[in-house]
Amino acid sequence: MSLIRKEQDPRPGKSKRIGATVAVLVGGAVILLAVLFFLLILIGARPLAAQSLADFDYENLTFRGVMLDAGYVTASRVEPTSSFGGRADLGFLGPGVRVVAGFTRWSSFLKREEVRGLETRVEELIFEQTGEETSVDLGDISWSDVALYGDAHFLWRVPFGVLTYAGLGATAHVLRGGGAAIDETFVEDLLDSVRAGVNAHAGLEVPLSDRFRLVGETRFEVLEDLNYLQFRFGGQFLFGSLAPGEALAR
Repeated sequence: MSLIRKEQDPRPGKSKRIGATVAVLVGGAVILLAVLFFLLILIGARPLAAQSLADFDYENLTFRGVMLDAGYVTASRVEPTSSFGGRADLGFLGPGVRVVAGFTRWSSFLKREEVRGLETRVEELIFEQTGEETSVDLGDISWSDVALYGDAHFLWRVPFGVLTYAGLGATAHVLRGGGAAIDETFVEDLLDSVRAGVNAHAGLEVPLSDRFRLVGETRFEVLEDLNYLQFRFGGQFLFGSLAPGEALAR
């Protein structure tokens, strides 16, 4: 038995590879600056605000800004790919503790070894049911993720007016698989799922004005059967009130 589809090259073209290279460079810079961020904490960098926790409560949680971003994802089971997303700034839960909620989406193809693993499982199942040895070709299998997350950022100001942050978050992942050979089969059911995950992240924000910032971020997502590292770059617009120490240094 053979499941065959027309061969297609799912790999990105030259322009996509150039974009991926840029994203990796940006992500590497973010990681480097994240290390600098922790070193600055050790030698006495200033927190964003000096108020006590009693000065902050749920009244400081308010929708006050949005960000759109584009990025690059390298994952454990799929080919590297691009991503896009956005987030909402929901204000401060405590001194220097910001809450955000957002989404990110990417779509790629399973790595060849992952597809071969699925083909082997189908071949074994057919053998168990019929006693006949078969050769199964599942072709190219796509896998996409829409991730909805809530993050807590620990925000600090470092020299040159740059804001840095690091934090943790919880994520809900809506995963969907597809392919001509697997549509409406149990293989597609294996790939379609909603899963919980967690993430760790670090980033930097460069204020160009009090209301607009350039943002670079690196985040690592962990969920069942899939881990991925994401580098992303975007622009954040603020229209709510600024926290003490958050305004552009003049």
